[in-house]
Amino acid sequence: MTSLKDISKTLKSHNDFCIFAHKYPDGDAVGSSHALCRALQSMGKRAKILMEDEIPQKYKFLEEYIKHEEFQSEFLVTVDIADVKQLGESLDKYSDKIDLCIDHHVTNKKYAADTFLDASAASASEIIYDLINEMGVNIDKEMAECLYIGVSTDTGCFKYSNVTSRTHRVAAELIEKNINLKEINRLIFDTKPKKFIKLEMLIYNSLEYFFDGKCAIIFVTPDMLKSCGVKENEFEGIASIPRSIEGVEIGITIRQKGEGAYKISVRTSEKVSASKICKQFGGGGHINAAGFTFEGKLDNSRTKILDYIEKKIYL
Repeated sequence: MTSLKDISKTLKSHNDFCIFAHKYPDGDAVGSSHALCRALQSMGKRAKILMEDEIPQKYKFLEEYIKHEEFQSEFLVTVDIADVKQLGESLDKYSDKIDLCIDHHVTNKKYAADTFLDASAASASEIIYDLINEMGVNIDKEMAECLYIGVSTDTGCFKYSNVTSRTHRVAAELIEKNINLKEINRLIFDTKPKKFIKLEMLIYNSLEYFFDGKCAIIFVTPDMLKSCGVKENEFEGIASIPRSIEGVEIGITIRQKGEGAYKISVRTSEKVSASKICKQFGGGGHINAAGFTFEGKLDNSRTKILDYIEKKIYL
């Protein structure tokens, strides 16, 4: 298995990097990619970030922490991407050219020439924290803010089951870099645009229960987004809504992406494996947070998921 020491040597031996984050980037994708980019730039190397979708507004300030320049990349790196399909259609041309993948998803497809996978890490940002230290780079305030956002968002503000004592130690060391902790937490966890509240109201109206309330499903359609003025990259956290309901062990979010195309997000309690459910449909992710895509009719997607859950979990 490739070690952090090996990765450090590899990165030091190259000069021009392109770092990829997954489509619909969340806090960990944005935070880990920007921290690594800034670290490489601080070493005198050229580095840039590519992702298919725009960064959510609440993370936009992180773009100010890196230099933006155009150049021909010699070394391609992905962070927080378990499956090369997560690059998105516009970046698919790079799918067979990835030199290094740094990830924490147990369902990683090993698509890159070299992979560093640490499934015990709560976030990709936790790994990047270790990597930057291994490279001998001083983690400054800006890198620390990038990494804190990644660690805190991928752990649900340190309340998910993926949190370990090491996660807290990493967070503590990042806080010691004098990051703007109060403002970051307010912006990321305590602030919602009014249009987002309007969308949540519509989503709650779509809520359905199954299996004596142990499973809950919500729906998000393009029409709902349009009526609320919400963009595709602006509703991170929606997938946690059904699982947060009392008594629900399996929370499912069905998000329509186009005519006959759906993105399914599954969140589960400790009793049920979300990754096992999603793997059945060609997807994957973490044990209690995973997803997959589905093409066909909405009723068919819902029926197939519920049939599998009934037969394998609640029969």
